[in-house]
Amino acid sequence: MSLPRRLRRAKPGSVNATPTDASGIPDKAFFKIGETARLVGVKPYVLRYWETEFRSLRPQKTKSQQRLYRRSDVELLLKIRHLLYDKRYTIEGARSRLRGEGRDEEAVPVPPPAPPEIAPETLRKIKQGLQDLIRICAE
Repeated sequence: MSLPRRLRRAKPGSVNATPTDASGIPDKAFFKIGETARLVGVKPYVLRYWETEFRSLRPQKTKSQQRLYRRSDVELLLKIRHLLYDKRYTIEGARSRLRGEGRDEEAVPVPPPAPPEIAPETLRKIKQGLQDLIRICAE
């Protein structure tokens, strides 16, 4: 006789797998996406989607474009998973909560660079030179 589905142990890497807590993260510099997905308890495509939704989640990539997550990335992913799956936050709600904790930065618009200061006399010389070029080309 088998156990009811809700009492069965989840397969590693499945959506319902129990995530590792922050103290259970191995002492390594980088983690590939599959290992990170197992630690967090979600599928790799979920991690890729979360990268599009949370600005502070930007793993490094190798020359072959494989994602390399740092320990801080894994800790942030565990926090995001907790907010979304355990606390039942929406993506926007989790983003706001992380922003309030200083973990997810708001997109700060970068002002355009200020135009260089050019002396009026220099502008007159440039204008005269362009007019001379136009006259030469017209001849």
